[in-house]
Amino acid sequence: MSVLHFTIRVGELILNATRMSHDDDERFDDAEIALATRTKPKAKRPSLYKVILLNDDYTPMDFVILILEKYFNYGIDGATDIMMQVHEKGLAVVGIFPFEIAETKVQQVMTLARQKQHPLQCIMEKE
Repeated sequence: MSVLHFTIRVGELILNATRMSHDDDERFDDAEIALATRTKPKAKRPSLYKVILLNDDYTPMDFVILILEKYFNYGIDGATDIMMQVHEKGLAVVGIFPFEIAETKVQQVMTLARQKQHPLQCIMEKE
């Protein structure tokens, strides 16, 4: 008895096959075919969270710009634009991140704001 094992991949479907022949000449014309299938599990994308700065009447604009440059990697022009959006509209989304990163950024902003005695608020919301 001869046995041949092979795997065929069709997109995300993986076919594992075994061909068995009862002939001694190892030809598989009248072979029995056993077929097993499995699909690759799809990885689930992590949920994303918006990090939002809220306006207040006391935090200096320069401090908000510093926060945007330091923790969100904005250049001076982008940071100034976002700061003005916070000032004029009351809030601005400053980034969208997976949960752990968003949480860390909120904590960093809040910690520095408290150290400098500013009432700046930074929150996160599920997108």
